[in-house]
Amino acid sequence: MDPANHEVLTLVKGLRNGLVYGTKIRFPHALVMVALFRSGTMREKAVMILTMTKTHARTLGLFVLTYKSTMLALRNLRTDGKEMGSDSFLAGLLGGYLVFGRGKQSSVNQQIVIYVFARVMLSLAKVAVKKGVVPDADGKVSANAWPVFASLSWAMVMWLFRWHPETVQSSLRNSMVYLYQNADHWDGWRNLLWHNT
Repeated sequence: MDPANHEVLTLVKGLRNGLVYGTKIRFPHALVMVALFRSGTMREKAVMILTMTKTHARTLGLFVLTYKSTMLALRNLRTDGKEMGSDSFLAGLLGGYLVFGRGKQSSVNQQIVIYVFARVMLSLAKVAVKKGVVPDADGKVSANAWPVFASLSWAMVMWLFRWHPETVQSSLRNSMVYLYQNADHWDGWRNLLWHNT
């Protein structure tokens, strides 16, 4: 509770929260996806689930630690000790590069970045309307932004899947193969209505 330890303990708590949140988010997702779409023994599936969970937790924990450390360093480098408007951008840039941008690109890290990217695009559209960069006469832009975003996203992914499937991220491509390509093939009632071969 000593205020002198607050900065260091903020880093510890941020790392801890990243690890916990990454585990809470990834474990159930990995459990379902591996059970439904991966082949292998129970042991191999368990290892996949735990590996994906560990990757997600570690990545979020390291990002939080990097981001918060950078924010503290930038603030402490200034004589007034105040945060500048660009600090969060710079800390996010550094964390994004060090944690997500370098080294081997795991499917888990790609999913995290793609998730964040989609949310950023929606937020930037809202900021553009809020700041008047995009005029919103009678709320028409706000009312139609989501349908346009959703429609264009699905149009682009279906076109890519149809004509350039190798470019689509592997877990999304596997889901799409199951949904769209497997629907074209069956050899009897069993795998027409119950189970794909």
